[in-house]
Amino acid sequence: MSSTAQGARARARMEVTAAIKDEARRQLAAEGAAKLSLRAVARELGMVSSALYRYFPSRDDLLTALIIDAYDSLGESAEAAHDKAVDAGPVPRWTAVAEAVRDWALRHPHEYALIYGSPVPGYTAPDTTVPPASRVGLVLIGILRDAHGASALTEPEPLPAELRPEAERMTADLAPGLPPANVAALVAAWAQLFGLVGFELFGQFNRVVADRETFFRHAAGRLAHGVGLVDERP
Repeated sequence: MSSTAQGARARARMEVTAAIKDEARRQLAAEGAAKLSLRAVARELGMVSSALYRYFPSRDDLLTALIIDAYDSLGESAEAAHDKAVDAGPVPRWTAVAEAVRDWALRHPHEYALIYGSPVPGYTAPDTTVPPASRVGLVLIGILRDAHGASALTEPEPLPAELRPEAERMTADLAPGLPPANVAALVAAWAQLFGLVGFELFGQFNRVVADRETFFRHAAGRLAHGVGLVDERP
């Protein structure tokens, strides 16, 4: 087969794969991840199910592709926001990343729900989702590393003795070289960041928070201080 023919086949496969994913995302928005159906996707695209299975052998394979795409899209947004703020101090960099996470979630609510909402019954995410899921966390760790290297990372509240072994384990796994107290605070702040976004996206802030952008920016800044970042430039 000529290289031209191979290139045409590869482009055609990419186009069909993209069309399948786009239709699957429409189903997510309309029905939720639990009701995602390969047969329904094939029907909407005018394909026979056997043809679609050549692209995604199972519903779980399609879900995994959507999950990886969502994590990568979110990660790219966080990384781009950080790159724009890279010459600022550590707190503005942290806040820029946090706001990028929120902005992405508000623009992609159904994809955010897929990766940070309720687990899909019967689905277990494979290891291939781990690197994309780590992108936002790695950006935040990088901010702490830069601050630590510039002696601009303060120690948060001291760890209780019973937590220190777990904090040291997390440090070894996630951010070797950083102080365990800061890593434990970072893991908590990471969870709180996505909790703030989820509360806004899923309606828990209704009748509670009116100016949500200002509230979120303030809360993100407090999280930055909580992990030991200071306002001075490193």
